[in-house]
Amino acid sequence: MRDVVRSRSVPQIIISNADYERLSDLANASLQRLPEVAQELLDELDRAQIVSEEAVPADVVRMGSTVTFKSDDGQTRTMTLVYPVDESLDAHRISIMTPIGAALIGLGVGQSISWPGRDGKQHRLTVIKVAGPAKAG
Repeated sequence: MRDVVRSRSVPQIIISNADYERLSDLANASLQRLPEVAQELLDELDRAQIVSEEAVPADVVRMGSTVTFKSDDGQTRTMTLVYPVDESLDAHRISIMTPIGAALIGLGVGQSISWPGRDGKQHRLTVIKVAGPAKAG
């Protein structure tokens, strides 16, 4: 049965095979240095529906996507989800290895999720818009 009730309400997420492999490796390699975020990302990956790159809907957040989301503090932000080496908050690029980044991966437009803030509190965000990653070439 798909609609299993868990201790926290989490939406179904979709991740491509390629993102799943890269992110699993990154999270496992980060367990010593960033244990909380690495475990959160591994938990997200464990519950994800893994599909081919072509099967990921255009309105689902994946690596390289630019996503507009609204947080429970009322702010709307637009960020591009990137690997840690490409993070630049000045350029609105947020790492997958942050609590918000790990929360965003695999979400579709209209979906909401709670994520643990660095202030120790649970926050909630809702995806408003997703622009897919730029195509190479």
